[in-house]
Amino acid sequence: MKRPPTVAGHFYSATETALAAEVETYMSRVEAPSQKIEPIGIISPHAGFFYSGAVAAAVYSAIQFPDTFILIGPNHTGLGGKFSMMSHGQWEVPTHTFDIDEDLGGQLIKTGVFKEEHSAHSMEHSLEVQLPFIAHYSKIVKIVPITVMGLDVEECQAAGEAIAKVVSTAGKYIIIAVSSDMSHYLPEEQARKKDKLALDMILNLDPGGLYNIVQRERITMCGVLPAAIMLYAANALGAKMAELIKYTTSAEVGGDYSRVVGYAGVVVN
Repeated sequence: MKRPPTVAGHFYSATETALAAEVETYMSRVEAPSQKIEPIGIISPHAGFFYSGAVAAAVYSAIQFPDTFILIGPNHTGLGGKFSMMSHGQWEVPTHTFDIDEDLGGQLIKTGVFKEEHSAHSMEHSLEVQLPFIAHYSKIVKIVPITVMGLDVEECQAAGEAIAKVVSTAGKYIIIAVSSDMSHYLPEEQARKKDKLALDMILNLDPGGLYNIVQRERITMCGVLPAAIMLYAANALGAKMAELIKYTTSAEVGGDYSRVVGYAGVVVN
């Protein structure tokens, strides 16, 4: 099964040539790191490239690429189940067609946590928008796409620990890549304050604290569940630190400070 792009021409350029040039523009603005980071997990935003492309470029340019990305994003559409995976097939964007890592996907299905649910991915944008940045650096990396919704903190922990067990025995380098935006449609000052509360928990490698503070403070971070799962997995895999690569809001390019969306890029290693 090949999953075609659904937001090409909306979130990013629709043709191969235009999209390659668009991604290159963002990559060219990033200062090349002296040494690539080899993370266990990352967080990257998923808005239209005009708004969040600079943050995504900063994240992907900072890391050593793996054999496989486990892509975990929020389910915005409500299709599918709590843990919806595609464990086989391909995903297409204008610049590349990615193979799903069927062996890794099969191992994750065997944990009993994740379910084969293609419908959840049919219209979901959160994972798709990561792919043009990944394709810029690698045409051989594989992916395992997962969307999640409606989880309590115990389910996040169980999912993270299940991923960690599979990753620890996979015999190859895997990055758990979370797709998330931060606060939505708040005044700039308020969004930054709320996002700092969430980011402090992420940087402290505290998935339970992240889950709880997002609930308590009503932080509209759409990828809190994927981020909590990744942090639980990273902790089980021996993570020592997290680093904020870049943070900004939509006001930086859009100019509207009254209703902003926050974007954060994080690496965990």
